[in-house]
Amino acid sequence: MPKELAGTFRALAPVSDLQHLVQIIQLEITMSNLADYADKYENIRFERRDGVLLLRLHTNDGPFVFCDGAHHDLSFAFYDLAADPQNKVVLLTGTGDRFCADFDYGSFHSNVTDYHEWALRIRADGRRLLAAFLDIEVPIIAAVNGPALSHSELPVLADVVLADETAIFQDATHFLKGAAPGDGMHTVWTTLLGLNRGRYFLLTGERMDARRAHELGVVGEVLPKHQLMQRAWELALKWAALPRTTLVATRQALNYEWKRLILEQLHSGLTEEMSGIVAGMRPSGANLGVGDLLSGG
Repeated sequence: MPKELAGTFRALAPVSDLQHLVQIIQLEITMSNLADYADKYENIRFERRDGVLLLRLHTNDGPFVFCDGAHHDLSFAFYDLAADPQNKVVLLTGTGDRFCADFDYGSFHSNVTDYHEWALRIRADGRRLLAAFLDIEVPIIAAVNGPALSHSELPVLADVVLADETAIFQDATHFLKGAAPGDGMHTVWTTLLGLNRGRYFLLTGERMDARRAHELGVVGEVLPKHQLMQRAWELALKWAALPRTTLVATRQALNYEWKRLILEQLHSGLTEEMSGIVAGMRPSGANLGVGDLLSGG
């Protein structure tokens, strides 16, 4: 297990999360291949071409609905693809005309009898999600194929962010829904936008369109919808022609600051978020099903 990865998880994972840490170590010891994980995850489709791994988020092959299962699975999918030496570049995108604009509130709150244990589980999943994303050793391109209104921190953590003209960035599921944005949103958006501008974004529920995101340096390119994936594949295949050693070294060099910030702020931010929810007795949205965040649901 790489020393850097071990150090990250010693700091992020409490003793109670030892079982998950053991699983992570086991994944690092055993190299994976695409056949091992291609059909492993309900909300993820994988496709590889010339060293470029396409990771497409979906729900029943339609637009991705963020749910409890995906919240748990994504980190383990990231570990699987990170352990596959055939991957030289990762291309992250959604399905249809939305990157992530629907949120299944009910999946997070069904059959909860002990909210303290529930909060610990959600915190562990949230911590792994971003730590695992940053531990992918090869460059990541995010092709944002429409609104990213839930967990919008994930695509903008990619090394290059491309967006089509319909893309919108927002935090639609935290502060205005009664929860602190402590799952990485607080770190990523205040870093990208600056402290005051980032706090405005998180506290007002601002919907930032692709052009504005480009002006503010969040997005690298804004493209017509029909050109988004063409451009993403063009970049990815160009990079994949380089030596893997160059790709890995560059990915690491360009992400030291993100790793430091996430190491310092993610666990405490998630603790604030979960403690605030538990103190309120019932999490916001406990009686709701799938919410269409574009329509304010």
